Amino acid sequence: MKVKGVNLGNWLVLEKWMSPSLFDGTTAEDEYYLPTQLSKEVYEARIKIHRSEYITERDFTRIKSMGMDAVRIPVPYFIFGDREPFIGCIEELDKAFNWAEKYGLQILIDLHTAPDSQNGFDNGGISGVCKWSQEPGEVEFELTVLERLAKRYGNRKGLWGIEILNEPVLEDMWENMHVAERYPAVDPEKAKGTKPNTMEFIRGFYLEAYDRIRKFMPEEKYVVFHDAFRLKAWKDFMREEKYKNVVLDTHQYLMVAEMNGCEQTVEDYVKELKKDIAEMQEYFPVICGEWCLFNSLAVGTDTKGGQTVLNGVEGLAEEKVSAEEKKQIYNAVAKAQLDAWDAGSGYFYWSYKLLTDTVNTPGWVGWDSWDLGRCVDFGWFPIEK
Repeated sequence: MKVKGVNLGNWLVLEKWMSPSLFDGTTAEDEYYLPTQLSKEVYEARIKIHRSEYITERDFTRIKSMGMDAVRIPVPYFIFGDREPFIGCIEELDKAFNWAEKYGLQILIDLHTAPDSQNGFDNGGISGVCKWSQEPGEVEFELTVLERLAKRYGNRKGLWGIEILNEPVLEDMWENMHVAERYPAVDPEKAKGTKPNTMEFIRGFYLEAYDRIRKFMPEEKYVVFHDAFRLKAWKDFMREEKYKNVVLDTHQYLMVAEMNGCEQTVEDYVKELKKDIAEMQEYFPVICGEWCLFNSLAVGTDTKGGQTVLNGVEGLAEEKVSAEEKKQIYNAVAKAQLDAWDAGSGYFYWSYKLLTDTVNTPGWVGWDSWDLGRCVDFGWFPIEK
């Protein structure tokens, strides 16, 4: 099994940096607070227009023409429309399945958020809050969402698999990413009790989720679990015979390696990563569910206050390289990373598209490479058909 795919990020789960105009007139940094700062009519109109225009049938034909064979679709916990004031999006996912099956693509449904969040990230639904795992009622709710997704799509030809939960955070990543400082909570009262998940809880949740999903989804479809940013911690997990077609998902961004203090070159970092993926491939099919060509903290903004080696190629941060040199840089980094994913069972690029008003964010390098369409158009990403 090898998969080549792309994420439909910011379609059904909003990310402000990818679509800032949706947040105009508000101070909201995440999807939780957006409807609290807009009238019901304005909120619903913005969301419905965004969903109808951001991804359409035409995008599925484009993705197919790029040589991809699958899409990973992040969905929110309120997908079924049963958590006011949020608007459900099950009809959009229905359309995506129709389009995918029409053009020969497959879908990995990725449950991307949880009530009160599994990570405290802005893309976890609510910034600076991470206490879902401490709330048994909400844990059960998340399990019922997975059950309903499996029941609705389990036998669809276009289903590749279901990912149990995106990026649950454990203590080490919580500290390394300085989550509380990076994503400050708007309401200290709401954030009270916030702390990272435990490995014991996440393991138990994955096991329960597998059983719930498999009740409605045939064994040939994949159940995917995220590594919680600990790629090699799962060698003793799901070893029993009952677990069929389980896939391990790891997310690898150069930027995160920098945050963790990595002082290697891009090439050295990727070489080490390839070794780790090959090692874990002995236990599970391993996919890299999120990555992009080149994303880096700009010079002087990393956690040590200086330049890291992974910052990359001299001149890229200041755009002092020519278009051809930039193409060569991106091609080299793409080749190195694609080689690493080839040691596993494939990848899903993040992301398919990015609105152009976000690609020139000050203080960051390589933001234009978060947009696969742009990467393909400029020859930065090698297409294999």
